[in-house]
Amino acid sequence: MKAWITLLLALSLPLSALAKEESKEDAAGQVAYISLAPALVGNFGSGPRLKYFKADIALRVTGSEAKTKVEHHEPLVRNQLVMLFSQQTETSLGSPEAKEQLRQEALKQVQQVLTEEEGKPLVDDLLFNNLIIQ
Repeated sequence: MKAWITLLLALSLPLSALAKEESKEDAAGQVAYISLAPALVGNFGSGPRLKYFKADIALRVTGSEAKTKVEHHEPLVRNQLVMLFSQQTETSLGSPEAKEQLRQEALKQVQQVLTEEEGKPLVDDLLFNNLIIQ
């Protein structure tokens, strides 16, 4: 009887280790979206009249480790994005093409900052959930 129990235990241990390994792989490949909340708000442009922006931004990452690292560096990411937005002009925010170009530049800068801090870009994409200029 003891031999059967020992045999069953010996066979079940590799199966449980395999199941844990599969769940780690699933978490590593899982896509997550990190919303930068509250929204980024500031002014941009030059001239006698102030112009404002409000940007609701989400960052797409793959894996729970990347999500944790990006959340850790969120203040740095927010600072980089606010600085980028404050350098814009009305023409650089006026058309859909210009907004797409700004989105791509924002993604590039976020990836650059994270590469400097973590050695990898970590962020797959940057999305504007809402971008208001006034």
